This record gives sequence, C-alpha cells and structure tokens, in this order.
Amino acid sequence: MIKINVITNNIKWFSYIKNPNNYLDRKLNKLNLKDEMFRKKSVFGTLLLSDDNEIKYLNRKFRKKNTTTDVLSFPFQTKPELKKKLKKEKEIYLGDIIINLSKIKNKKRLKNFKFEFDRLWIHGLVHLLGHDHKKDKDFLKMIRIEKKYFETVNV
Repeated sequence: MIKINVITNNIKWFSYIKNPNNYLDRKLNKLNLKDEMFRKKSVFGTLLLSDDNEIKYLNRKFRKKNTTTDVLSFPFQTKPELKKKLKKEKEIYLGDIIINLSKIKNKKRLKNFKFEFDRLWIHGLVHLLGHDHKKDKDFLKMIRIEKKYFETVNV
C-alpha cells in the first residue's frame, strides 16, 4: 500500500484543496487497488505543498539551480536499489515531492486546478519510483506510466 504524508507550508493551498491529506489518500487508494506493487508492500513518501520562495530555495540548495519550478522530486534510492528493496523489504520509503502552488495558479491555460495538481504529484511519484526523462526513450516510458496512473486516480 502506498501512503504519502502531506505537509502544507502555505495556507493558500487550502483555498484550492480543502483537505490535501484526504484528497491524496482517496487518489492513492485507487492506485493501491489497481497496481500490484502497491498492494503487496508498505510504500510511503512525503509531499510538501509549497510556494515559489521555498521551492526556489530547495532547487538552489539541492540541484544548484537558482530558479523556481513546478515540482521537485528527491528519490531516497536509485532504481536498482529500489528494485532490491521491493523484493526483500516490507516497508520502503520512496522520498519527497515538492509542488509549487504559484506555478499551478499561474498556468496560462489552467482550466482545472486539481487536474494539474494530480499531474504534478503523479510526475513526482514516478520519479520516486526510479524513472527519469533525460533520454527520449525514458521520457516516453515515463509519460506512459504517468498516463496510466492519472487515468487510474481520475476514474
């Protein structure tokens, strides 16, 4: 079962999602039912709901990029390490995701806040599961996984 602890550092988030923990739990329950990996293990992580200043600070501190961004992911282990742990351990910490409220609100074509929020936390989760998009083939694989998860949580 996958569980993500939500930390809200900016109260403006509550204007868009009344109870972020409950909202994410409902979405994750759908993933837990659909994906065998999530049913067999206790997999968990952290989601920080942030703003421009905090995410820029974290991006600069950990990635040496002095810019704001929409989502950051900090996997706790590499993909090979995660594969080993999934075979042997019952509890696995995936890592941390940070999402920037300002980037979602300021999207030029934002039609649905929760749609964009779901897209971002799923993107972060897929990174925590060991995927990246540095190469074209990896990018396409990541998009397929994200699409599958997005469709699962939005049924």
